[in-house]
Amino acid sequence: MKKIVITAANGFLGEVLAHYFVEQYPTIEIITLTRKPHTINLSQVKNVQWDGKTLNTWQHSLENADALINLAGKSVNCRYNEANKAAIFASRLESTAILGKAIDECKQPPKIWLNAASATIYAHSETKGNTETNGMIGSGFSVEVCKQWEACFFEQQTPATRKVALRTAIVLGKSGGVYVPLKRLAQFGLGGKMGKGNQYFSWIHEHDFCRAIDWCIQHESINGVINIAAPHPLINSEMQKQLRQSLKIPFGIPQSKFLLEFGARLIKTETELVLKSRYVLPEKLIQNGFNFHFPEIKTCFEDLAKK
Repeated sequence: MKKIVITAANGFLGEVLAHYFVEQYPTIEIITLTRKPHTINLSQVKNVQWDGKTLNTWQHSLENADALINLAGKSVNCRYNEANKAAIFASRLESTAILGKAIDECKQPPKIWLNAASATIYAHSETKGNTETNGMIGSGFSVEVCKQWEACFFEQQTPATRKVALRTAIVLGKSGGVYVPLKRLAQFGLGGKMGKGNQYFSWIHEHDFCRAIDWCIQHESINGVINIAAPHPLINSEMQKQLRQSLKIPFGIPQSKFLLEFGARLIKTETELVLKSRYVLPEKLIQNGFNFHFPEIKTCFEDLAKK
């Protein structure tokens, strides 16, 4: 592997991926397309600015790339008012569409285009795991975002570029994402079950997330949608218990739905992020021989806690 292009690489997942690929392939060239100045301090990483909307000189970065990984999109960790809803849609659809146009104009287009998607596309389920071949698509704002995002991605005509939509579960990592606030809540004694506590929590360790992306690049038979999730999701109450044990915290006060809604308003987010039951299974990864380093959340939390 020689060259990878990552959009929105200043975010948590983009930085994790950049460091992973440099560690695995020391001579690799990584080009990051970001709206903000370069922040990843690695000699193999070159930052190119783009606006995620229009073609410009950045498009030449895609020439002869081994992989394009598009992570662009406004964070859903916000209140779903009309302005934020519009920005969430626009940031995903515009960036995906303009990348399709850029690939179309390449003389040597990327070999594979991996586009961020979300396991949130599946319906709330407390009894049945959703796989790529046997999953129930949900309804509501978040699901509609996912549906239109994937539709925009697959509408792009890229005959020389393989396409994979990454239906990613919650990525647990040391320095970003959901793990940091969950850990802080537990340390403040608020690490009990959230709501009823029977909603499923689908997750993946940051290292396995990177390995799964790399694996998709290497396996040319993989295309279409793929669930990027650990094979053993668990209910919220058990997840919180495992988190407390990893941090050696003996108790955690439960958080009622009312308290969560009140807190969500204060920190300007939505309770859906913790109350929706995400029961997602990585059928494609398992059936095609992917080996998880962290299949169980116990070892995942223990690893994150000791770093």
